[in-house]
Amino acid sequence: MTAPRILRAPAVQALLIQLLALLPTAALAFALESFGTEPTILTAALIQGLLAMAITWKLGLARWWRPIQLLFPIAVLAASALHLPPWIFLVLFLILLGWYWSTFRTQVPYYPSNEAVWRAVEGMLPRDKPLRVIDIGSGLGGMAMHLAKARPLAQVEGIELAPVPWLVSRLRARLSGSRASFVRGDYEKLDFGDYDLVFAYLSPAAMPGLWAKAKAEMQNSSLLVSYEFEIPAGQSVKTILTTEGGPLLYSWQF
Repeated sequence: MTAPRILRAPAVQALLIQLLALLPTAALAFALESFGTEPTILTAALIQGLLAMAITWKLGLARWWRPIQLLFPIAVLAASALHLPPWIFLVLFLILLGWYWSTFRTQVPYYPSNEAVWRAVEGMLPRDKPLRVIDIGSGLGGMAMHLAKARPLAQVEGIELAPVPWLVSRLRARLSGSRASFVRGDYEKLDFGDYDLVFAYLSPAAMPGLWAKAKAEMQNSSLLVSYEFEIPAGQSVKTILTTEGGPLLYSWQF
């Protein structure tokens, strides 16, 4: 039976792992105490973090969850020791939720690209054609605004699931007078067949699904471009080195 969708969310799984690790941590602390060695609260927090990190690795969650799981119990202990007012945690939670909402749902963290990447993608676009371009997971909007300025005939869009980066990109575009447009939403609900170039800077976890969607929807002569993360099943891939020693830019033409 398929698990409920909320239980498949990586952040929920991470929380459940912490609760699972609490049981053997408590049992170990009780066993040590029965032998006359009472562990400190800091020791117990470290043990729980190590157990949670090990379970996270064993279950195959993305690698960035491992240090988070290790440090989470220690961070909770430190926050408790500082006697911080509860409203601070609420504010921090809301800010982080708004910024990393897409990470919570999709295992795709916030990855900002850079100007070298923007210029490389710009070079893939002809100057004299009215193409449609979209940056999926557009973050703060830098890529889309750069392309909209460099290619005036192109219709450039960005789509972002996390509320705070989407809002920032909308404000930046309005204040700068950029022609780029930004929507908040899930790129999986788009039809890639509407675009001549789809740019992605996602994560390894998202690449198989991205490739399946691109193969099913993208039209002849359209381009799928991914920075840093290659699609394992992708064929006829072209690569560009945007910065010395940096990640590659991958592209596939359909």
